[in-house]
Amino acid sequence: MPPPRSSPEQSWGLLLRLAAPVAAYGAGAVFNHRDTARHPTRSAVIGLLAAAAGRDREYALDPFTDLPGTPGYHDLRLTIRADKPGTVHTDYHVTGGGYPRAMTLQTSAGKRRPPNRSALPTHRDYLHDAAFTIAVTGPTPLIETVARHLEQPRHAPYLGRRACLPDEPLLLRGPHTDPHHQLLHHAPLTLHRPPAPTAATVPVTFWWEQQPRPTTDAATEAEQLNDHPLDFTPHARSHASHTWWTTTEQLPLHLYPGPRPHPALADYLREQEPCTCSPPA
Repeated sequence: MPPPRSSPEQSWGLLLRLAAPVAAYGAGAVFNHRDTARHPTRSAVIGLLAAAAGRDREYALDPFTDLPGTPGYHDLRLTIRADKPGTVHTDYHVTGGGYPRAMTLQTSAGKRRPPNRSALPTHRDYLHDAAFTIAVTGPTPLIETVARHLEQPRHAPYLGRRACLPDEPLLLRGPHTDPHHQLLHHAPLTLHRPPAPTAATVPVTFWWEQQPRPTTDAATEAEQLNDHPLDFTPHARSHASHTWWTTTEQLPLHLYPGPRPHPALADYLREQEPCTCSPPA
């Protein structure tokens, strides 16, 4: 994966909140087994942004020629905070059975499956009850455009599969001067269980696309995922491998608003000040 272009505007960004009863972030689906990664993939996030922009799959990754410097989604960097990691469940599907020969599933050779083998079982993994807060940074004109698309999406956003509808709010804050600082110090934290009464901080997993500067004594781990999109064209989809770095950050306890986070999220949205999006001198 080619690194996004460095820019003095790179620290500008926005915050997304990807939460849903079920989500699916495929990273290595093979034939009849559709897997999910343990966190939103780069491909899933960029696909969501392109859908909000109303872009067809064939042109989803084209640069924005109407913006200064012709930036594209490849110029964005993601940092993911795992508020609720969720749990992986596998759904057993059977499709194609019970139809007449003319309506059965097609084989790779273009022929119809015989009636006695028309049913095709599949296993589809889903991430249940997960919530992630994501900092998306990049060139200022692109961040402003992405924020407008998310506020008035052309196509309904979903988290990996069309049945996986996101919770509100989706756009949590943006554009903003320092979304990473918001992740670490201000954005409300949705936890799967309350922290211990005696705890002073909350350990939270982060995934970074750029190797992070150490903020704690926790070790930094790296993993490779085949989730950098090269082409979304149907029947020609392709992805490249790239690195995610993982850290555990100790976040302040006051970020946890209790078991019902939506009032705190609403307050956080109201606190947002208008941003002129002029890069610092």
